[in-house]
Amino acid sequence: MQLNPTEISELIRQRIESFEAVAEARNEGTIVSVSDGIVRIHGLSDAMQGEMLEFPGDTFGMALNLERDSVGAVILGDYSHLSEGELQTMTVELAMPRISIQIQAKWEPIVMASVRSR
Repeated sequence: MQLNPTEISELIRQRIESFEAVAEARNEGTIVSVSDGIVRIHGLSDAMQGEMLEFPGDTFGMALNLERDSVGAVILGDYSHLSEGELQTMTVELAMPRISIQIQAKWEPIVMASVRSR
């Protein structure tokens, strides 16, 4: 079967029109060392202190020590499956505690009692 140039052009045009490209911006680094639940990661230039980091094996850590070309992070959980040279992905979550503020509408005095021991 021979294709003429117009058929080839039409096939290419159809493929280009149906092509779906998805671009995703990610900030990745490479694990340089793993020791006692602490990892050092080369890269991650945009990391912030307290940021949650996602490691292979559904493991998470928290960025604590930010240096010019590396990030030190504490692993939250088992780290025995992590090894040097693995890619690490930075998430966009900050590990901030959830704080709820409750306002008491009625002010009540605080009664303090002291107990004497003999």
